[in-house]
Amino acid sequence: MSVRNTVKSIQDIMRQDSGVDGDAQRISQLCWMFFLKIIDDQDLELEAMQKDYRSPIPKKFQWRTWAADPEGITGEPLMAFVNDEIFPPLKELSGTAKDGRRRVVRDVFEDAYNYMKSGQLMRQVINKINSIDFNNLTERQHFGDIYEQILADPHPGEILLDPACGTGGFLTCAIRHMREHYVKKPADEQKMQKALRACEKKQLPHMLCVTNMLLHGIEDPSFVRHDNTLARPYI
Repeated sequence: MSVRNTVKSIQDIMRQDSGVDGDAQRISQLCWMFFLKIIDDQDLELEAMQKDYRSPIPKKFQWRTWAADPEGITGEPLMAFVNDEIFPPLKELSGTAKDGRRRVVRDVFEDAYNYMKSGQLMRQVINKINSIDFNNLTERQHFGDIYEQILADPHPGEILLDPACGTGGFLTCAIRHMREHYVKKPADEQKMQKALRACEKKQLPHMLCVTNMLLHGIEDPSFVRHDNTLARPYI
């Protein structure tokens, strides 16, 4: 199964969990879980290549120890292990300035949080993640698509903001995507156009963006403001 299909199946599992609410939490949840799998795959490679290599993660918390067995820990014991045993020590993992990998682990978990409430569903997610070999070059190349796959799917009527839009590249891609997949009638087009927002500080890119919008069939490109998003605090 490709990384894209694996992520889609993981999303479907997470939607059944009462603790994971929305794409932002799904991405946050996926990040720390993927991180542990990826660093463990890399550790295995480094251990084979470097005689004295030691993983920055204590053995008890390494992915291979608690997650790799598809019939391994699940349910309430899994939730307790993740929340009470994995997170606290990794958030406070000690390390010297020279020990970059340990500091990376600590930094990743410093603000991470386990949103999932069901140990059975988490075990299903873990088993899906286990199907990916991050030492495989093809899987590595596809991994960068995950964030875009989850978030970059705007629909007509949803507010779409580019706070530093330049000449409008992101906007035109979003417009093209919505027209290809979701705009089926004139009302859809109107909803899409009314929900666009943008801001550009510099005069020339602003002018080019406005012109770009016209070229892409946007009737009223006045939503592209000639302004500085960071000039005032937004709530």
